[in-house]
Amino acid sequence: MFTNFTATDRWTKKQVHCIYEALIVAIATRHADAVDVKFLVDGRPVWVALPHPAWVEYKKRTGTLITDALAKEIAGHFLKTALESGEGLGREMYSLTVEETLKHLEEVVAEAGAQVVGKG
Repeated sequence: MFTNFTATDRWTKKQVHCIYEALIVAIATRHADAVDVKFLVDGRPVWVALPHPAWVEYKKRTGTLITDALAKEIAGHFLKTALESGEGLGREMYSLTVEETLKHLEEVVAEAGAQVVGKG
C-alpha cells in the first residue's frame, strides 16, 4: 500500500512518486533510538524515523509486534500524509513521536482492513 505510491504535494499540486528503499536501525548509523525508513521521493532520499519505544508501547497495548513490513507501511503512510497536507517536499528527515507512530499504524491497519473487506 505505502511502499510504492504517488501523492499530490499540497502546495505545488505536483504528483510525486515515492518508493521505499531501505530500513535501517538508527542506533548504528545515527546513535538514535529509532528505525529509519528511507524512501525516494521523485528520486530524492527522504527518511522517516520511527522511535523504538513505539515497538514497546504497541506490544504492551496489543500483545503483537510491529514487523519490518508494518514499519515500512507506517512510514509510507506518514510520508503520503505529510506530502498531501503540505508538510512534505523539501525535508530530508522526519522524526515521529511514539504517539504519531501509533496513530499512523492504526490508520494503516484500518485501511488494510477496508481493502480486505472491499475484495470480499
